[in-house]
Amino acid sequence: MTKKTKAVILAGGLGTRMKSDIPKVLHHLNGRPMIDYVLDAANHTGIKDIICVTGHKAGMVKRSLKGIKVVKQKRPLGSADAVKQARKFFKTLSGDLLVLCGDAPLIRPQTIKRLKRVHRKEKNSCTLLSARMADPTGYGRIVRDYENNVAGIVEELETSTSQKSINEINAGVYFFDIKKLFPLLAEIKNDNSKKEYFLTDIISLMHKKRLKVNSVLVDDSDEVFGINTRSDLSTASSILRKRKLKELMDAGVTIVAPESTYIDETVRIERDTIIYPYTVIEGQVRIGRDCRIGPFARIRSGCELKKGVEIGNFVELTRTKIDKDTKIKHHTYLGDAIIGKGVNVGAGTITANYDGKGKYVTKIDDKAFIGSGTILVAPVKVGKNAVTGAGAVVTKKKNVPPNSVVVGIPAKLLKTVD
Repeated sequence: MTKKTKAVILAGGLGTRMKSDIPKVLHHLNGRPMIDYVLDAANHTGIKDIICVTGHKAGMVKRSLKGIKVVKQKRPLGSADAVKQARKFFKTLSGDLLVLCGDAPLIRPQTIKRLKRVHRKEKNSCTLLSARMADPTGYGRIVRDYENNVAGIVEELETSTSQKSINEINAGVYFFDIKKLFPLLAEIKNDNSKKEYFLTDIISLMHKKRLKVNSVLVDDSDEVFGINTRSDLSTASSILRKRKLKELMDAGVTIVAPESTYIDETVRIERDTIIYPYTVIEGQVRIGRDCRIGPFARIRSGCELKKGVEIGNFVELTRTKIDKDTKIKHHTYLGDAIIGKGVNVGAGTITANYDGKGKYVTKIDDKAFIGSGTILVAPVKVGKNAVTGAGAVVTKKKNVPPNSVVVGIPAKLLKTVD
């Protein structure tokens, strides 16, 4: 019979060093709350039964975690006590438990899978993830016995002078045999400087009881990076951004200058598209094949660009859908717009989509030509093959008929074309 695996994500930290009214795990990294990356890592490992242990501002965290079991740690008594809180969701003490930290979002699913394979193959009571650090300051150290077995973990504040030099650190990722774990949690003491119940103390307890504990060394130490400050948040964001850009380039997207290109995790771009420097693409965005984006372009959430679209310098798009082979080359803002095929949008064009009360849609049909400096006051429609003259102001609900030319302020019909 296949062992079932549950996951517990520890997300109850106070996050005082963030100096924020927002719970630490809800701070955004590349367009998503950091805890979402941890949830994804667990989900992509095939674990569906996930429990999140919250504490500080638990209500805010719970509202953001749809479909996840949530339990509140009423008092911050440490990580061992936090794991205890998840016990009520366990019908039986069987199977394996993955423990992850909600503020360590760089962990990869393949690393968790490797940890799980070792745990199952060696029939360990606990298998933990470790890393080698040039500077291990701030991390718990892995202590080994004379046979090189994992004998314990010593938290930074509790380390002796000799232990401070240990460069193998605890990553805060564990697989436990549930049957072995929960009885031992009751034996953990809080005789430490913080008067907390440390989950790390379970390792020395298991070692003393001759239960099998092993470790797996992570390939990339970035994966175990924990976020405690705004500076850490920036560092993690940079790492994730580089991962995203590499993923896109490996999939056939050209990114001319990765060091100056910002693309959120949620963005999808198809092959043979070129992204030029100083481009920012945020949120839920889909870009098709053979597009040209930038330089100095900003594409915000809710945009979809089909094959062959060109977005040039100082163009901003939000909630806009653009069909094939349309060109928007310079100094343009399009918001809440639906643009057809083969449209040309001249420099300085603006959709005035907000009237102070609501936002409205602008529609531009296939092969329309929008002259430079045109203002389209939504809601409004420009018909197929229509032309607006330079500087025209098309006022709301004054639709431009197909095959017509309009000019002036407000825009008036100049002529019709075949």
